[in-house]
Amino acid sequence: MAALADCRQGGCRPSRLPPDMKVSEADLDAGTRALLERLAQMALANLGREYPNHLMHLLESDADAAAPRALHPVFYGAYDWHSAVHNYWMLVRLLRLLPAGAFAPGARAFIASQLTAANVERECRYVAHPRRSSFERPYGLAWLLQLVAELVEWNSAEARAWRVTLAPLEGLAAQRFKDWLPKLPYPIRSGEHSQTAFAFGMVHDWSRVMRDDGMRALIEARARAFHSQDVDAPLAYEPSGQDFLSPVLAEADLMRRVLGQAEYARWLRSFLPRIPTDGSVSWLKPALSPDPSDPKLAHLDGLNLSRAWMLQGIAAGLPAADERREALLAAAGAHAEAGLAGIRAELYEGSHWLPSFAVYLLTARGLP
Repeated sequence: MAALADCRQGGCRPSRLPPDMKVSEADLDAGTRALLERLAQMALANLGREYPNHLMHLLESDADAAAPRALHPVFYGAYDWHSAVHNYWMLVRLLRLLPAGAFAPGARAFIASQLTAANVERECRYVAHPRRSSFERPYGLAWLLQLVAELVEWNSAEARAWRVTLAPLEGLAAQRFKDWLPKLPYPIRSGEHSQTAFAFGMVHDWSRVMRDDGMRALIEARARAFHSQDVDAPLAYEPSGQDFLSPVLAEADLMRRVLGQAEYARWLRSFLPRIPTDGSVSWLKPALSPDPSDPKLAHLDGLNLSRAWMLQGIAAGLPAADERREALLAAAGAHAEAGLAGIRAELYEGSHWLPSFAVYLLTARGLP
């Protein structure tokens, strides 16, 4: 826990790493490398831990009652299906960055043992059930596509093999979005799993990696229809008591993917007109979880991490000379420190998923 303790004391800062991962291990400072190694070990422990488990499982008869490992032979660990998916993403991300890390042999062996054609076929049968059309939609399915995008960008022999194995489940996830989005009448502006803006951003990133122009056009059309006329967002009303995603910042982070830079700068001025131009950090304060052992209140630690990367994304969408960037990045730094300080290995309510959010932030995933 030394690296995490250092972060709590303010001694750890997110490294600015390019999203294409063209960086060597030597580019990492010692504190960040130690932290990433520790987070990877937490992910391995999470993925091999079947219980406690929060199943979202539709039963049609007694015969459908089964243990998590029987229902989900790949994504049974880490408390719930979507957390298992983003723990796998995290291990893949860190294997790309730290291929010789102390965690790497164990991570490779675990992924190879779990990510088999037979196991993925069982996951596909589960997801494809006609009465499970809303299973893990949109959050878990978006993370599944993010996992595939990571494998494709890595382009190593093992990544190519794992990506081929996952391809049937990837196809199901992508088709679910393509079937759902034309029917969705309104955006879902929650601060939890059902939120559309966050998922749309992840799926948009996948569509760019995969050169799926149809999905990319669909996401952009729905984003414009839902959000292009939004003004004066009520950021002061956030957060709700168990948010781990900001509805307002996620929307702004989505729209910088959709709009050109000049158009985005104008849109943001109408959407968030009170972003300071003096570099202030006080305009958006990190959230405070009063009880990180509570599964829902622990969400607030994740909110700090996701706010940090969304604020970075918003700043990245603006022209370099835009006077709002300094305040956005200052707030991102404050939220990053608060979020990293909230990761406690002994509190599984948060540690089964917060490490993957930390890695998404620390490795600058999703930035242009």
